[in-house]
Parts: sequence; C-alpha cells; structure tokens
Amino acid sequence: MRWGDFRRSDNVEDRGASGGGTGGAGIKLGGGAIVVVVIASLLFGVNPLEMLAMLEGGGGPVAVPQQTAPAPVGSGGASRPAVRDEAKEMVAHVLGDTEDTWTAVFKTMGQQYVPPKLVLFGGSTQSACGHAVAAVGPFYCPASREVYLDTAFFNDLARRFGAPGDFAQAYVVAHEVGHHVQNLAGTMEQVERESRRMDARGRNALSVRLELQADCYAGVWGHFAQRRNLLDPGDVEEGLRAAAAVGDDRIQKHTQGAVVPDAFTHGSSAQRARWFRVGLDSGDVKRCNTFAAGAP
Repeated sequence: MRWGDFRRSDNVEDRGASGGGTGGAGIKLGGGAIVVVVIASLLFGVNPLEMLAMLEGGGGPVAVPQQTAPAPVGSGGASRPAVRDEAKEMVAHVLGDTEDTWTAVFKTMGQQYVPPKLVLFGGSTQSACGHAVAAVGPFYCPASREVYLDTAFFNDLARRFGAPGDFAQAYVVAHEVGHHVQNLAGTMEQVERESRRMDARGRNALSVRLELQADCYAGVWGHFAQRRNLLDPGDVEEGLRAAAAVGDDRIQKHTQGAVVPDAFTHGSSAQRARWFRVGLDSGDVKRCNTFAAGAP
C-alpha cells in the first residue's frame, strides 16, 4: 500500500507511551488475560471498556473520567501530533485518506463530513467512554467522536490473528472510522434505541449488522484507494484476511473450542470478509445496508 501518497491527517493526538497515567487504581492483567480482553474488545464492539469494570470486580459501568486529556504536542499548542514511528505515521496518513474519501462521499449525498479525532496511546489513557488500557484493542467512542488505538495492537493482529501487512492495519483504522460514519448518520443511535427492546439474542444479531456495515464502509474507503492505484498486489487479500481473522466463529473456536452463532456480535469470518468485499468492489454506501432483511 502506498500510504506515503495519502494526505496526512492533523486530527491525530499522540499521547505517547505514558498514556496520560492510570487515573487511579491500576488494572493488572497477565499475558493470558490481556489476550482475552483484546479478543473480547473485538467481539463486543464500540465500547469494550465496560469489561474492565467487571475485571475490577465492580460489575457496573465505568465512570467517565473528569481529567483533562494531555494536550497534543505541537508548536504553539497546535493540533499536529508527535507522530514518530512508521506505524503511527501510517495511521495518520490512512486517517487523512479516509477523511478525503468520506468528505467526497458525504458531499455527493448533500451532507458535510466531520472527521473524528484519532487518539494514539500506549499503556493507558482516559476517554469519554471510560478508562482505556492497551489490552482493550482499538475502539470508537461515540460520546466524543474519537477513535482510540495503541499501534502495538498491530503486532497482535499479525502474530495472534495471522493477519500481517500494512493494508490489514489500514483495515482496522478504516473499520473504526466506519463506526464514526454510522454515528454521524444516526445509525448507532437507532441501533441503541432498538436494542433496548430486544432480548440478548436480538441485541447480538443487531450488533452483528452494525459491525458488518462498518466492515463494508472500510471497504468503501479501500475501493477509492484502489481506484487511485495506491494499493499494491496482495493488499486486497491482506484486508480480507484481516476481516476474516477477527470473525466471531474463529475467535470462539480459539478461545472456547466451540462456535455459538447466537452469541455472535461482529459476524462470522465469512460474513466479515464478504461485507468488506462488498464495499471494496462497489464503493457504494447504499450497498452496505446490512440491516436489510437477511442481509448478513
């Protein structure tokens, strides 16, 4: 992927290795527990932080921290982040290209795209959705319209999930941006409202459709990058492999030895790869209607 040719976004806040501190009592996780939480974050969607309260023994929602997040590093307080290594640089460029793509797509629909902020952190940090540690993996916080990412997750994506490559990493960013598109469109609010009237099985099914649509939206971004000849041979396969790697069936098989479809929250490997492909092939947001009857 020729990510160096993407426009670099300034909507990145690099909180560095310190991550803004622990904000109180720390959560001590061993290697095995970290893997479980990373996997669970992929399974449970846009706000996995509630799981941390359960790990602490509280069982309730995580309180929204009141501390002010560390300011972005830059000249005169500017928003330009201190992006230093290649992974962070790649993320900033991919985010910039998603901004350009979705600005153009929204314009064709007579709407204005407001880009999210992407927060890079290491270790732990605070978000409007609660206290975040690197173990929860990438997530989108709709309350503040921010994507949170510790680029160390890319190592897990490659080694634990068998999905290496820069386009696989770009898929992760584009998927979370897909949730932001859903938030702007009001889809997330509609899903939340509808889910309150459902049992656990119905809520899971609705969550699957939400996640598959975010996969499709990630594919829409990839479609336009491909049209501009910015993808390398094998990139599409990398993205499809990444989408399939985090399918519920594959993760359940690995973690519990059995597949329970009624417990799916993101979709199977085949579904995730399929909807990512729909977006890649069409570049049409209308084709991403995973909420149509029988769509998944």
